[in-house]
Amino acid sequence: MASPSTIEFTEANFDSEVLKSAVPVLVDFWAEWCQPCRMLGPTIDQVAEETKGKAKVGKVDIDHHQSIALKYGIQSIPTILLFKQGQLIKKWVGAVPKATLMTTLNESIGAA
Repeated sequence: MASPSTIEFTEANFDSEVLKSAVPVLVDFWAEWCQPCRMLGPTIDQVAEETKGKAKVGKVDIDHHQSIALKYGIQSIPTILLFKQGQLIKKWVGAVPKATLMTTLNESIGAA
């Protein structure tokens, strides 16, 4: 299953964990039934482990937290959003290579 470093973002904690975070936050919108999402899961967990303490990495299950998905216009999954200081700064749709995520996240961390 998920890495202990991968956070589950919910309607209850999205504001405090993502929008009010002092560090950049990578959010993976996914669903259990989505095969590409399941394939991307280990990559998200690796990114979470490698950026622990410098960024937050987590997932939103769109079946359980539809209001978050609607708010950000998620129409296809997996979709990954990168937030910094509460602002959406990057969006990827589909399976994204780990190197792409790490490069952009590290740039975001370095510019903090």
